[in-house]
Amino acid sequence: MRRIYLLFFIAVFFFGCGGHSSSGDYDTSVPMPSNIPPPAPVIYKVINTYPHDSTSFTQGLEFYNGKLYEGTGEEKQSKIRIVNLKTGIPEFSHTLSDPKIFGEGITILNGKLYQLTWQNNKIFEYNLKDLSTPVKTYAWPKEGWGATNNGREIIISDGTSNLYFVTPDEKSNEMKVNKILSVKNNMGPVDSLNELELINGYVYANRWLTSQIVKIDTTTGNVTGVMDFTGIMRQYDPSAVLQDGSVLNGIAYDSTTKKIFITGKDWPKVFEIELMP
Repeated sequence: MRRIYLLFFIAVFFFGCGGHSSSGDYDTSVPMPSNIPPPAPVIYKVINTYPHDSTSFTQGLEFYNGKLYEGTGEEKQSKIRIVNLKTGIPEFSHTLSDPKIFGEGITILNGKLYQLTWQNNKIFEYNLKDLSTPVKTYAWPKEGWGATNNGREIIISDGTSNLYFVTPDEKSNEMKVNKILSVKNNMGPVDSLNELELINGYVYANRWLTSQIVKIDTTTGNVTGVMDFTGIMRQYDPSAVLQDGSVLNGIAYDSTTKKIFITGKDWPKVFEIELMP
């Protein structure tokens, strides 16, 4: 998720009892829930590819009213952008004024764009008509990783196996947690949940440091499917050079056309995919 800690988190992810926990919620003693069926492969095909700014450290991707919105990360470089899908060129770009802010996932709800921050414990609210300045800042006590919404609530990941369903409380300037959904598969808790997108009632989540997107039942928290994007950049752009941290991250869904777009941090391409029956 962040370049500077990549090697440390790789070690934790593969050797540290199943994954890292950014807020202490991951319990390695949880028994395997053997009653959960193994997740099924989700088959997809690539329909189109589009150019993507290879200096864009993508943290959030959102398609709204025919426009592609992107939130990027890294200190001094965190941005909110509106990108021309066909050209990859931003039609609007705003760099956060505070150089210490590390931007994370974004989502659009009720005409407002919400932007998470990684370890700054802040969530910014913007009016869609003016993305140059936040109109409100909410406190968030955990890390911020990915965000989506269900039309009523913002859904937030924090790198653990939890998804938080929240609503902004304008009186307290905090996010009210309505529900915590524990995500799991047949092997146990599924952590490292990153960028999120709600598609047809399921949350699709990137798993940081993997080439997987998991499909999550929002009622049970069970992972019902897994999409594998291993080697997709090598297949479609063999000349692309990906640096440490340039991992799969970014899912956007156009609910009007039913198109799905995926990309990665510093990837030179956005992929339009179609889910197969």
